[in-house]
Amino acid sequence: MSNFFSSVDQVTDRLTTAGYLPSLDIATAVFLADRLGKPLLIEGPAGVGKTELAKAVAAAVRAELIRLQCYEGVDEARALYEWNHAKQLLRITATSGEDWDSTRDHVFTEEFLLARPLLAAIRNPEPTVLLIDELDKADVELEGLLLEVLGDFQVSIPEFGTVTAVRKPFVILTSNAHRDLSEALKRRCLYLHIDYPSAELEKAIVALKVPELDAALAEPVVATVSALRQLSLRKAPSIAETVDWAKTLVALGTRTLTGAVVRSTLGVLLKYQSDHRVAIERLGLDDDSGRR
Repeated sequence: MSNFFSSVDQVTDRLTTAGYLPSLDIATAVFLADRLGKPLLIEGPAGVGKTELAKAVAAAVRAELIRLQCYEGVDEARALYEWNHAKQLLRITATSGEDWDSTRDHVFTEEFLLARPLLAAIRNPEPTVLLIDELDKADVELEGLLLEVLGDFQVSIPEFGTVTAVRKPFVILTSNAHRDLSEALKRRCLYLHIDYPSAELEKAIVALKVPELDAALAEPVVATVSALRQLSLRKAPSIAETVDWAKTLVALGTRTLTGAVVRSTLGVLLKYQSDHRVAIERLGLDDDSGRR
């Protein structure tokens, strides 16, 4: 694996330039994953910037981002590789006079191999960031497929042979911790937990992403979002939704964050009617006497 970063400070500088403000913990974890050549497993609630971190790393080092989006039922053919069966059948038909051994040598070749995200990342000679996103949504069997890839940076294809990485990718795995991942997988990774940012860091993120926002509004915006996250909601607002809310307030020309403004724009932050009811009741948004 190429060493993309020479220090933790350089990680911070490059990610910031790429539009991602990392905490010291995040910058340190990225630096160590790069320096030690280990995959980085990131867990945390939805919307705290796990996927965005992978995108920022790729942008910061000018690497290709290859993404495997996990879901229930994703299998070897969708994650690793598969054979182009239609094209193989045509070749077999065209060589019908040959014995099977000769035909097999013709159809299990590079020409018929379809690389999926994991194999594509392993074979890419250029700088690569491999994002295995929301691994906890996939079946446990996928973790077994990942062990060889993450441990030895290679893929074994029975009919073709073993494909070893020409240039090891920088690997980031994300999980919302809906289920526990296997110990075998975790042993191969460095671990990072990302939670919602501190108020100061979130204000800095909002300032970076929405520089048009009145500086006087940044603090009450972040304070309101923080208060919402303390409530028992089906889905707490993410960092991206904080940014969207700041953009909303700019679009509305808001200068003072009144209860009426918060209530009328809750749909940007909260996506369930039950969460709206909880927020309106707990934050006192029944009238215009709410948060200012």
